[in-house]
Amino acid sequence: MLEAIRDRMHSLVEEDYKEFSQKLIPDEKHVLGIRLPALRKLAKEIVKEDFRTYLQEALDELGEDSFHEEIMLAGLVIGAAKMEREERRSYLDRFVPHIRNWAVCDSSVNGYKFMEKEPDYWFSYLLEFKNSKEEFELRYMIVSMMSHFVDETHIDEILSLCNEIRHEGYYTKMGVAWTIQVCYVKFPEKTRSLIENSAMDDFTHNKAIQKIRESYRVSPEEKAYLNSLKRK
Repeated sequence: MLEAIRDRMHSLVEEDYKEFSQKLIPDEKHVLGIRLPALRKLAKEIVKEDFRTYLQEALDELGEDSFHEEIMLAGLVIGAAKMEREERRSYLDRFVPHIRNWAVCDSSVNGYKFMEKEPDYWFSYLLEFKNSKEEFELRYMIVSMMSHFVDETHIDEILSLCNEIRHEGYYTKMGVAWTIQVCYVKFPEKTRSLIENSAMDDFTHNKAIQKIRESYRVSPEEKAYLNSLKRK
């Protein structure tokens, strides 16, 4: 089945888009050049077929030489297919270590609406990554939380995690900064307090403030005050 899927993927390749993709993910060496809507459509087709056979074969084959789009497709199918949570978790356990750029992380996570249906289970699952040393495992955790758990129940723990994460990876830091922006829009007082007492590194602290100030949902007065909290 996997070879048939690969043939279908190659039929979707656009050389011009390949160049565009490589500019967005400059550290990615293996890019075919397939647009995300086309990958999402293919994922939906696989879900209607034998997605379990596809996932078993695809996850077995993933490695350093896998194309960006092959990893992306597996992540999309895991999110779109209907299955019990333990089965989905088993696929995620195999998939997450293969995430190696922000695009695979964020595009996959965005579709993981299943997390919102069983929040206690999936938030606990995400917390298992908090001590990871891997840049994209940490980004996967915090962007998943940002996408599905910024609510009254989880806001305090999410902000605490943002303050505690320590990793030199650029994409981890940007994921934290982005999460703080989303938290600020929904819970400004709690998030402002975090920034005022921040233990984050200077880059993440300042980037979080920058991203909040870029939001049209934050008043000019708030933006001016937050700007005074930036570190030199």
